[in-house]
Amino acid sequence: MTKAELVNLIAEKGEYSTKKEAEKALGAVTEAITDALVNGDKVSLVGFGTFEVKDRKAKEAINPATKEKIKVPAKKVPAFKAGKALKDAVDAK
Repeated sequence: MTKAELVNLIAEKGEYSTKKEAEKALGAVTEAITDALVNGDKVSLVGFGTFEVKDRKAKEAINPATKEKIKVPAKKVPAFKAGKALKDAVDAK
């Protein structure tokens, strides 16, 4: 599903009068989640899932083109863990 398709669904299901309003709503939600994660907060949407930041350890990897060993530095990555209701909904299909 593309962003445009998601905006169309939000406009339809959310009963927004225009797609522009639905796109603004989607933008507000994604911006709020992003801001929370940047600030180190966890975002929990009961039944849907939890967004959080996880630490990824430094590691050694191999460049497949040159077979040379390289060091990959530690970094923070966004993560999503699906909630029970979402898991059940996906499993039911």
